[in-house]
Amino acid sequence: MSDEWEATVTHGAARNALVVRVGGDIDHESAFRLEQALSLTRRAGRERTVVDLSGTDFADSSILHVLLEAQRAHRARGMLMVVCGPFSDTVRRLFDVTGTEGFFVLADDVGAALELPDPATGR
Repeated sequence: MSDEWEATVTHGAARNALVVRVGGDIDHESAFRLEQALSLTRRAGRERTVVDLSGTDFADSSILHVLLEAQRAHRARGMLMVVCGPFSDTVRRLFDVTGTEGFFVLADDVGAALELPDPATGR
């Protein structure tokens, strides 16, 4: 897997959001970095977290564990987490094969993720 893994957390342009931009592959050795970044966003007190996977070409099932736990934690705090692409074929297939895409709020890109209304509040 890539040693070029990077996650940056930035303020979103709208919706009181933080955006986690992931660059590089995510596997069992690097998933903890994403977990750490998502933990920081929950503590930041923003209404929305956007996980941008557009820079991720490969991800194994490790990412699902991290995203599922983060999704549960966000929901428990009344926060919205949106996972966006555009997704690589490998990442898209991982969601499709595991049937997990229905558990997440997915968007085509960061702009769409920032504008998407919160399903819980309609805002």
